[in-house]
Amino acid sequence: MVGQGRESQKDNDLFFACSLIEYISRKTKNIRADVVNKLGKDRISKIYDLADVYHCDNIDNVSDYFIDEANICSGEYDNVADCGYAVPSHWDIGKVYKRLIKMVAEDEKIEYVDALIEVYNSFISPKIDDYNSSVYYENPNYIFECYKEKKML
Repeated sequence: MVGQGRESQKDNDLFFACSLIEYISRKTKNIRADVVNKLGKDRISKIYDLADVYHCDNIDNVSDYFIDEANICSGEYDNVADCGYAVPSHWDIGKVYKRLIKMVAEDEKIEYVDALIEVYNSFISPKIDDYNSSVYYENPNYIFECYKEKKML
């Protein structure tokens, strides 16, 4: 029997969905909340439900598919170019969001996709996406407490 690894399949699927959102956002130079809202709950659910299939494909192809399908236009938000330090990968940021979304879903007793939409549309998302700040590499519990308090502590 092959082991599952340290995380459940659904946690890995959430990680992929968050990483894909980050990848699409960087590629189209859009704020993360705008990408999430443009994708909408149905597409995000599809990404989450089929993450094990999508992750086998080239992320560039998968992102192009969803950019076209959701008609996501290029924007002018470029937090990567604005970063004065080493830029975290889309996988690194996907992990930050996955942890927070999981905590929010458990705390509020809601589904992962609903928590994802909530988190990306909250005040904390631009804080995480400011790579010149320390928020994205802070302790996950600290980020969660800030989210709950609706302010940086």
